[in-house]
Amino acid sequence: MRMIRSNLFNGLFYLWSVFMVLLFAPALLLPYQVTVWGQRQWACGVNFLMGLTVGIHVEYRGLEHRPVGATIVAAKHQSLWDTLIWHIILDDPAIVLKRELLLIPIYGWLCRKTRMIAVNRKAGPKALRAMLEDAKSATALGRPIVIFPQGTRTSPGALVKDVPYLPGVTALYRGLDVPVVPVALNSGFFWPRRQLKRRPGTIVLEYLEPIPPGLLRKKFDALLQNRIENATLALELEAGVEI
Repeated sequence: MRMIRSNLFNGLFYLWSVFMVLLFAPALLLPYQVTVWGQRQWACGVNFLMGLTVGIHVEYRGLEHRPVGATIVAAKHQSLWDTLIWHIILDDPAIVLKRELLLIPIYGWLCRKTRMIAVNRKAGPKALRAMLEDAKSATALGRPIVIFPQGTRTSPGALVKDVPYLPGVTALYRGLDVPVVPVALNSGFFWPRRQLKRRPGTIVLEYLEPIPPGLLRKKFDALLQNRIENATLALELEAGVEI
């Protein structure tokens, strides 16, 4: 029965996504706020379908640390869900994503329209400089920056030594002079990467204590990693992940 429900959700997820992309294609000719609104409706629809078909619900914790305005949000990344939820819970976020996503017809154009921050991973230091310039433009408008410090999805229980933190988040921290809000989550237990099966339960997304600007690089790196990893481990154990 769980696999049937999972397949139902997967099918509806892709149908809903294609429908929304095609529906909002004309928004490319309209003010970008229209596309931002459309992204929010798409994400709300996915959350609704999760609850309806596979019994996955969402809980937010640490709301006293929820970022407002120009802030860097450094989030754990375990699932496709992590890439869409920000359209609901943040106001016009600028999400750091890989440049290849901009090549997807219509979807990529909509990402350009909403001024997401695309990174060419093969460009090395040049990519970091370009990312920082785009991030400066976003923070000047009061937009929060969302980045996944490890640069890819990780499975629950994965060790940092196997998927290390990348220099992108540190480059933003040093270049923007704004607080960093670490975020822990356990979404990979319920919407696993590279799997079709979904598990019922509650995805928890937890905002952690912000890190103020101005720390030395090594201190910032250690503090960010410890906060995210320790809180994520606690959420995974709570969800029943075998570590």
